[in-house]
Amino acid sequence: MPRLLGVDIPSNKKIEFALRYIYGIGPTRARALVEELGLDPNMRAHELSEENLNRLMATIAEKKWIVEGDLRREISGNLKRLQAVNCYRGIRHRRGLPVRGQRTQTNARTRKGARRTVGVVRKST
Repeated sequence: MPRLLGVDIPSNKKIEFALRYIYGIGPTRARALVEELGLDPNMRAHELSEENLNRLMATIAEKKWIVEGDLRREISGNLKRLQAVNCYRGIRHRRGLPVRGQRTQTNARTRKGARRTVGVVRKST
């Protein structure tokens, strides 16, 4: 299993799809990397030589793409900043509600979590 930027990428997948396992590299960037380095798009990740892995890492560094830990840190820092200044988006993040104007009376189950039934508790007589 090849290791690239601290991530084990799956060895049985094509390079373009295996590169997507690196946080910060999606379909467009993965395709651009494969084309720029002139790699065979049908080549599997386990077929990459040490030289190809080094070229991949060098290209990512050369383009100054923020990936993996740095990107995760930057995103979490942005969310913490929004929450610290008590802006609307920060409050929505803190409460776990939709941030971008979606309705919440119905739906929004992904952000709000599973339904919690709120009902009347009756006295036992």
